[in-house]
Amino acid sequence: MAPRGRGGIGQSLKDSLIIAKRNLIRMMRIPEVVIFGLFQPIMFVVLFSYVFGGSMAIGGSTNAEDYRNFLMAGIFAQTVTFATAGAGAGIAEDMHKGLVDRFRSLPMSRGAVLTGRTLADLVQTALTLLVLAIVALFVGWRTGYAEPTNLGNVLGGFALLLLLGYAFTWIGALIGLTVRTPEAATSGGLIWLFPVTFVSNAFVDPSQMTPWLRHVADWNPFSATVQACRELFGSPGVRASDAWPMEHPVWASLIWSVVIIAIFRTLAVRKYRQAAG
Repeated sequence: MAPRGRGGIGQSLKDSLIIAKRNLIRMMRIPEVVIFGLFQPIMFVVLFSYVFGGSMAIGGSTNAEDYRNFLMAGIFAQTVTFATAGAGAGIAEDMHKGLVDRFRSLPMSRGAVLTGRTLADLVQTALTLLVLAIVALFVGWRTGYAEPTNLGNVLGGFALLLLLGYAFTWIGALIGLTVRTPEAATSGGLIWLFPVTFVSNAFVDPSQMTPWLRHVADWNPFSATVQACRELFGSPGVRASDAWPMEHPVWASLIWSVVIIAIFRTLAVRKYRQAAG
């Protein structure tokens, strides 16, 4: 029987940080994983900016510069959410290799293994987001492009992005604990992300969608974060919507992210404990 984990929030946090450090060291020893993870978002920036930039109508304008500044909040959000697949695959790999079984034999908090892993993934996501923001500046993205903003708002926008990414990482953790192989976790972590990210306001104006699809896009948690970032970054927006998340995107983004974390962290830790039982 595995020893019972030690109680207390402080001890649980300490255990989680130890696991996070272990995963960060592991990432540093395999830098190609981080490097390759940067290629996809950079390709999205270049392709959408220069291939579609002159043909997309945003607020009645087909100006490529307008579209690039509209686009970047969506690319940022897509990047942090696509980290979900990597989180799920990493946990599934640890399960497959028996590493998690070794953690279970230690007197540590049950949730620390998952929390530590998601915190390490959050650090990697923040690094990816930083590099992507630098690339975005090179292709013409600017804060305060349409409306005045300030450093606090810009940092707040990036904080909302990281919070959304962290929330979605817990979905990836649950998938990684549910499937049998890392390959299945990668596929399972991506297949649902495509409709979530594309049925949204990330790449097009939702007013161009059919009414029922526009309603889905307006209430999509992903859309709330994208719209919040556009407002905080001072980037051009789209036609006003009467849906509550689009009228109050910052609050909607916070609420959606917290709810997702609360639900999927609970489910993931429960799944982990069942497997450890």
